[in-house]
Amino acid sequence: MQFISEQRLDDDALEREFTLGEIPGILWTPATVSEPAPLILLGHPGGLRKMYPRLLARARHSAAAGFATATIELPGSGDRPRSAVAEQARADLRRAIQAGEPVAEEIVERLILPLVDKAVPEWQSALDALLSLPEIRGPVGYSGGVIAIGTRLAAVEPRISAAVLFAGSYVPRTIFDEARQVTIPLHVLLQWDDEGNDRQMALDLFDAFGSSQKTLHANMGGHTGVPQFAGEEANRFFTRHLT
Repeated sequence: MQFISEQRLDDDALEREFTLGEIPGILWTPATVSEPAPLILLGHPGGLRKMYPRLLARARHSAAAGFATATIELPGSGDRPRSAVAEQARADLRRAIQAGEPVAEEIVERLILPLVDKAVPEWQSALDALLSLPEIRGPVGYSGGVIAIGTRLAAVEPRISAAVLFAGSYVPRTIFDEARQVTIPLHVLLQWDDEGNDRQMALDLFDAFGSSQKTLHANMGGHTGVPQFAGEEANRFFTRHLT
């Protein structure tokens, strides 16, 4: 991990951009905390620069609650090399949604499974580097999407103790089997009218999770209409399970 920039934000949080090999990322830490802070990994659907305003808002709320947060760019997003297979699958998905047709499982598998297979080891490498920093400690949480990535991470990464998962993307059927292996506390956010989400698939995935402590927080509205109080509730969830 190599830090390439640093700035102190108005609310007294510290933002540092870094690279992990070819992977860009951002780390936010509370600037005034005198001891190491628990870490939350911020998941997103890709395009770090495009997502930056929303990620920054989430990071600031978390810093105010005493958490460090970090994110990395997804494979095939931002300035990272594109995958022709993924681009074709994404085009097929959009075409099906615009035509009002059911999205075939093979389209979802072509788009999501290679992404999960590559992204999860990258998140684990980032976690190795982040936890080596003196200002960060465990336990670790995961917050955001892509929900298939969050599900795989929760199933295979023992350092993640709790997760807030955003139900806003399609999920391959094989991920449902992995969801049954997830036993950590979960808080799942669902936008009821999300135009790009299969609501029933999200409900079925929630049902599949093996966690004995899991909560579904559903709100009316589209994909980007998550109310502020939903984020506040997510912070309270992490306060219960990471501090």
